[in-house]
Amino acid sequence: MGTFSASKLLALFIMALFMGPELMFCTVTYDRKALLIDGQRRILISGSIHYPRSTPDMWEDLIQKAKDGGLDVIDTYVFWNVHEPSPGNYNFDGRYDLVRFIKTVQKVGLYVHLRIGPYVCAEWNFGGFPVWLKYVPGISFRTDNGPFEAAMQGFTQKIVQMMKDEKLFQTQGGPIILSQIENEYGGESRRLGASGQNYVNWAAKMAVGLDTGVPWVMCKEEDAPDPVINACNGFYCDAFTPNKPYKPKLWTEAWSGWYTEFGQANPHRPVEDLAFAVARFIQTGGSFINYYMYHGGTNFGRSAGGPFITTSYDYDAPIDEYGLIREPKYGHLRELHRAIKLSQQALVSSDPTITRLGTYQQKKQGNRNSKPYSTMVIFQAHVFSGSRRCAAFLSNYNPSSPARVFFNNLHYDLPPWSISILPDCKNAVFNTARVGAQISQMQMSATSTKLLSWETYDEDLSSLEDSSTITAVGLLEQINVTRDSSDYLWYITSVDIGSSESFLRGGQKPILNIQSAGDAVHVFINGQYSGSAFGTREQRQFTFTGPVDLHAGTNKISLLSITVGLPNIGLHYENWKTGILGPVLLTGLDQGKIDLTNQKWSYQVGLKGESSNLVSPNGRTSVDWVRASLATGNQQPLRWHKAYFDAPGENEPLALDLQSMGKGQVWINGQSIGRYWTAYAKGGCYSCSYTGTYRPAKCQSDCGGPTQRWYHVPRSWLKPTNNLLVVFEELGGDASKISIVKKSLASICADAFENHPNIDNYRVDSDGGSSLDHTAKIRLQCEPGKTISSIKFASFGTPYGTCGSFQQGTCHAANSRDACTGLESCTVRISSSNFGTDPCPGVLKRLTVEALCSA
Repeated sequence: MGTFSASKLLALFIMALFMGPELMFCTVTYDRKALLIDGQRRILISGSIHYPRSTPDMWEDLIQKAKDGGLDVIDTYVFWNVHEPSPGNYNFDGRYDLVRFIKTVQKVGLYVHLRIGPYVCAEWNFGGFPVWLKYVPGISFRTDNGPFEAAMQGFTQKIVQMMKDEKLFQTQGGPIILSQIENEYGGESRRLGASGQNYVNWAAKMAVGLDTGVPWVMCKEEDAPDPVINACNGFYCDAFTPNKPYKPKLWTEAWSGWYTEFGQANPHRPVEDLAFAVARFIQTGGSFINYYMYHGGTNFGRSAGGPFITTSYDYDAPIDEYGLIREPKYGHLRELHRAIKLSQQALVSSDPTITRLGTYQQKKQGNRNSKPYSTMVIFQAHVFSGSRRCAAFLSNYNPSSPARVFFNNLHYDLPPWSISILPDCKNAVFNTARVGAQISQMQMSATSTKLLSWETYDEDLSSLEDSSTITAVGLLEQINVTRDSSDYLWYITSVDIGSSESFLRGGQKPILNIQSAGDAVHVFINGQYSGSAFGTREQRQFTFTGPVDLHAGTNKISLLSITVGLPNIGLHYENWKTGILGPVLLTGLDQGKIDLTNQKWSYQVGLKGESSNLVSPNGRTSVDWVRASLATGNQQPLRWHKAYFDAPGENEPLALDLQSMGKGQVWINGQSIGRYWTAYAKGGCYSCSYTGTYRPAKCQSDCGGPTQRWYHVPRSWLKPTNNLLVVFEELGGDASKISIVKKSLASICADAFENHPNIDNYRVDSDGGSSLDHTAKIRLQCEPGKTISSIKFASFGTPYGTCGSFQQGTCHAANSRDACTGLESCTVRISSSNFGTDPCPGVLKRLTVEALCSA
């Protein structure tokens, strides 16, 4: 029987060779160490790129940059609301072409982790659920509820069948090696108790029953039932352990930065800390890391959730919102990935042996009533030794002091809060805190493109009540009326004021009080703007309180209630209320107060400019635009602006500079760039150290300025000439100062010490031995098509400062400037012999260079 089986297998193998690669499919399984692809354990580095947050023209370049950065896998959510905008009507075109995106990943040569969810969170509108789902009879989201489970199963089956039809699972020869069902459900599961656990079990069984041939995961779900793998999300996941000893340790979201809220500062995560977190995860047995995000992109249209999430979803990712490489984050992580891959064979074939290399007593001060206490910081070696390979990770968890440790009869210097990787247990080829990657300073600069033929249209408030289609006694919840077809809902009523009221004869004006459940309101009295109020992401509810101009007789009160993205997270957020729910009170009258809450209200969904399709580049509209030169020139609220422009030359990414505007939305050739809001950022923008536990408020920028000033304009949305820009301004900004800018490289810097580990100098001999040339190098690289035009600063010695503000230190080699000009890239060895002299013998020296690039 054994001979027959072997012969049969041989015949099948020969047949497969003759019939082509379409029969050479792989298996994907797992054990406690790692995912196994065709039987081989793999350490896999992944990065999130969300297809709707970029354009199809950008996809291949983004994915190629990810591959060049050392990634094996591209991770994406599947966004239910864009694919099924109404029940049974599907959209997989343009930015929503999921199959094209996955095939592009396959073309570049990477794997895919398909996170179907279909709840995604992701700071995405309504967490990725279509709003119509809220109105399915008897539904309750993300719990043991028949209507919800039926809808969720239907969409999940739809996506899985699409993937099968296109042969995109790895077992069919495609790139998908993992799928995710549900998303970050652990907290909800615990709060819901038995119904939550029943739902988890149902979701796992449903997903596994779809027979994809690849493993399923649930992130942040401790109770993920077999065979589903539970995984970790967070800034650090080294302490995470799977819920079963035979499951691998996966990190599905290693947060590379953080999202941005209108009115808040922009968070940044130092790459030294991110690399430290990843190395910590690997040294404790982790085998799959996904950066969330690797490219964040843009929340085009009304896709941002939250509410109050910015249009930019840059996320301080290794590839920025515009598709440009962010250095040094990209380059430093690329070197980390190379060091990990050099250690892969030892990592997947053995468990670590942990050796204490020393301890450090760190004193901390508690509150004034407590005594000082000390914590023990441990210097450790995690050693993986197996299959004739040895790899070691040397750790210094001290956030303030370097360490000199003794390991394998050699001394190693570890900066604070760092890990050194030794792929042969001898040579340190990478340290998480020693950044040798190039630093790139980017700039937004003017283009020669002018915005021409400005015209305006003022939103018509005079006929609001006449054109309203809904009247009701009392106040209606906003989403129940709009079904999220627009950010805007008018609440309209009137109040009669007697001619004998004291305020009409010089007394204090009446006060209008409006209680809103979120997110913003603009108040108009008799067609005149009277003020605005806004909530926040943390506190959506707010109150407008302000004096109002009323006259004797009937006064029209028009309240424009605005959403800034629907909630995307929270227990049963589908039941959260939005809009003006009252009370609405008018106080300061002779008779006391008038409660307007329960009187007759009229409602109008959206704006006249929306229903008139003012954003369309085709055909005439039903409104009369006014040439800007004929307009009054005042900054009128609720004003539409339009202009035309030609596409700028060259190929740099483009943006609109909207610093002169207030709040609203913007379109290019009929496609929505997104919401804009020149809300000024609050926060603490102080000096930031990479050491110590990271949280989003730790490292911030743009305090005191607009949270977001520039808004991405995809070049693929432009024609060579006569592009239409339409802006709807809610508050009254100055559209004449809008400009089109380009993002490009301003200067490049490199900065490294003499003993900086350089992975390029590491060699593995044919007999298995290894060596490392300890001569450090720096490398400068301009953008394609540009060369180094000048050296702005160069010093070999003890320079200090940061890129853009370097200064010479106490010692400096006179001939520090290297002949790099005219080259697209330049590599310089860091050694005294290279500069003809040692400017300060016995001192650890560094080479610091800043250069300019030009075409």
